[in-house]
Amino acid sequence: MSLIYNAAISFYQTGINVAGRWNEKARLLARGQKQSMGLLQQQIVAGQRYVWFHASSLGEFEQGRPLMEELKRRTPEVKIVLTFFSPSGYEVRKSYAGADVIVYLPMDTPGNVARFLNIVNPEKAVFVKYEFWANYLTELKKRNIPTYLVSAIFRPQQTFFKWYGGWYRKLLSAFTRLYVQDKTSEELLKTIGIINVTVAGDTRFDRVSEIAAQAKNLPLVEAFAKGRQVLVAGSSWPLDEDILFDYFNTHKDLYLIVAPHVTSELHIEDICRKLKRPYARYTKTDERDAANADCLVIDCIGLLSSIYRYGQIAYIGGGFGVGIHNVLEAAVYGVPVIFGPNYHKFREACGLIDAGGGFSISDTEQYSELLDKLMLDVNYLTLCGEKSANFVDQNLGATDLIMQQLA
Repeated sequence: MSLIYNAAISFYQTGINVAGRWNEKARLLARGQKQSMGLLQQQIVAGQRYVWFHASSLGEFEQGRPLMEELKRRTPEVKIVLTFFSPSGYEVRKSYAGADVIVYLPMDTPGNVARFLNIVNPEKAVFVKYEFWANYLTELKKRNIPTYLVSAIFRPQQTFFKWYGGWYRKLLSAFTRLYVQDKTSEELLKTIGIINVTVAGDTRFDRVSEIAAQAKNLPLVEAFAKGRQVLVAGSSWPLDEDILFDYFNTHKDLYLIVAPHVTSELHIEDICRKLKRPYARYTKTDERDAANADCLVIDCIGLLSSIYRYGQIAYIGGGFGVGIHNVLEAAVYGVPVIFGPNYHKFREACGLIDAGGGFSISDTEQYSELLDKLMLDVNYLTLCGEKSANFVDQNLGATDLIMQQLA
């Protein structure tokens, strides 16, 4: 099986190199991986203590971030090496100050793995959520380097739990401990003999709580929202926006802040064309004009997690596509959170619905009925918001639990 896996990795590497001729993401990945070893040799200092964190992309980075920052607080002498596989993670966080060295993960070939570990020589390794690189895990175990999986979720459909998954099951034995998000994952792992498991929850709860505590003051947004009933729509896509605008355009008592996932000029202009009430663009207005607008269009990035605090209701985009974006960034502020139908793979969204603070809608009619209820019944609106906040509060603590072994 190892021969087949290594052949597949080599084929994958070739595919990335070929695709890089016309695909920007593949080109960034191929170029970044080629540079990784050189960057490591330049930046790794012999004799220093290093802990290696690997996050596939941006979402996994956010789950690993509370651990990296807490590790730095507790043991400032320890250096952190952070690797990414996806350009959508690396290119956004390559200047992250919480890590000492940040590179693309070299492809999982035996030669790359040996060279990477020889250079870094980590005293511990931490993989976030879904990362199971066979050669890295095998070599880490061979070198007796403590290795952890954090914020993981396991499902019956995964190869580990199939009759043909024996080789993949062996990979799990490389982990010193697996920190999983829920009891279901723990029980599944028990069925295949993996018992070095701790139900720790999801570090994203700790992360959003920290973000909320450090939220930026945004005077322009505050001027827009003051004294109004505001819905904040975050990471929206066109299908979300069609539903949002249909209601907004005909309900004068609701004010809207829309922060689309894509902030290209073409998309912003499309949003503005669909609005039938006065609007202002964040980067092209001032506090006075914002206060006179009915919709504030956020045409830049980096503000959304702080903007949610100014709303009484939140809508999270992506649920009419491949899946919803981060519901916790809004829920932490104690507001009801609405999203589309493609949410079932997201444990936090399911939990938020069960707690009474989250709502899934499938069409304009369902959205209108829900908004009418929230807008007309202040007590119901307040109760749902409290349930959102309580859901986040009750799931804090994963970082401290994991740090008992990492620090």
